[in-house]
Amino acid sequence: MERKSAAGSIRNKERSKKKFLDAVGKILRTQGYTALKVNSIAEMAGVDKKMIYSYFGGIDGLIDEYIRSQDYWSKVTIEEVEKIQPKPDDGGKSFIEKILLTQFDYVHTHKEAQKLLLWRLSEPRKALKKLTDTQEENGEYLFKLLVDSRFKENAQDVRSIMAILVSGLYYLNMFAAINGSIFCGIDVNSNKGREKIRNAISFLLHHTYENL
Repeated sequence: MERKSAAGSIRNKERSKKKFLDAVGKILRTQGYTALKVNSIAEMAGVDKKMIYSYFGGIDGLIDEYIRSQDYWSKVTIEEVEKIQPKPDDGGKSFIEKILLTQFDYVHTHKEAQKLLLWRLSEPRKALKKLTDTQEENGEYLFKLLVDSRFKENAQDVRSIMAILVSGLYYLNMFAAINGSIFCGIDVNSNKGREKIRNAISFLLHHTYENL
């Protein structure tokens, strides 16, 4: 009986934690980060606010855990990168193309990720800085594995191109979600427009690999 009771308690705790995290996401998505308050989160979750302190040590711990769970580039873990075995004639191009295209779609479909990006541009926060640091660590490992050894003296040029691609894909999604979907005559919210952007990513990567 004690084992069952302990297991049930753990399940209840995990369910409650998920409710809190889901509540943070819903409030962030619908009201923005300034509305993330203990009472509003607890009310949205339907769980006693005291549990925020019990499970997360307070609202900062809750929000920090939520932030860690959401970012796309932090999910491109070092373990995943280590599994890459680039083809001799590919040099990692197909993998880089895949993660760029996946990032493009991820931010488009995850409204919380869009709000998180806005938050990172609007307010200094320790967990947001740590998120950026994790991105850079994973990106650095990826660059060293797939870019530096192949492009040698041109590696910095490739990194610069990647910086433009990553930030550009972020911005296109953010712009389309907030201020309208037409950018440079392309409807970024339409299937046709998004396919044009995908083709442009492939085009730019192909010429980067061919010319650098």
